[in-house]
Amino acid sequence: MSTDRCGRNPRSPFFRFLMTAASVLALSGCATTADNPDPYEGFNRAMFRVNEGIDVVFKPIAQGYDAVTPQPVRTGIGNFFGNLEDVWISVNNLLQGKPVEGVSDAWRFVINSTIGLGGVLDFASEMGLEKHSEDFGQTLAVWGVGEGAYLFWPVIGPRTVRDTAGFVVDLYGDPLTYVDNIRLRNSLWGVRLVDRRASLLPSEKVVEEAAFDKYTYIRDAYLQNRRSEIEN
Repeated sequence: MSTDRCGRNPRSPFFRFLMTAASVLALSGCATTADNPDPYEGFNRAMFRVNEGIDVVFKPIAQGYDAVTPQPVRTGIGNFFGNLEDVWISVNNLLQGKPVEGVSDAWRFVINSTIGLGGVLDFASEMGLEKHSEDFGQTLAVWGVGEGAYLFWPVIGPRTVRDTAGFVVDLYGDPLTYVDNIRLRNSLWGVRLVDRRASLLPSEKVVEEAAFDKYTYIRDAYLQNRRSEIEN
């Protein structure tokens, strides 16, 4: 079984799924309308239930992490991964025609990687360099690509067709992808996933208390938030 230089298997079912999703992007323009952003609701609800089943195992891990890890440590871990993300955020800002923000993101990475002890401390924000949130799905939107239908994927979570394609590219823009040591890379991915899941625990409680239909609440919140991000 062949792998690339980073140990990924480009013929794996998961990789083929992502590439197929990307290829569907060009055909997705008529798959949704303003009145029906979720034409595949039956499929999406089934995937949502699958994700809820996976979370039965994963959520307690995140809860345990949140319980035993001191807040300053969790902040440092979040800062570390956020610092790595600034590299790809910088690229996307440049691709979107925002050179000032792109240069700012690059400087954030330089500053936090040095005096910020590898990104554990966020000195860049204290110096007035704003933290941005940009990905390739947003870049596609700026380039005029329609969002396509809403989709829900296990583990990955809510996406549009455009954002699913953007996610494929984001994988290759992730600095962790290029860590040659497979065990280290997988460990870092695992810690980041647990840290992010733990960060959702407070908002999850709000959703469960406020929403009669959790699926619909998450879908509508995601679409509204993504459109807001794209419009800055």
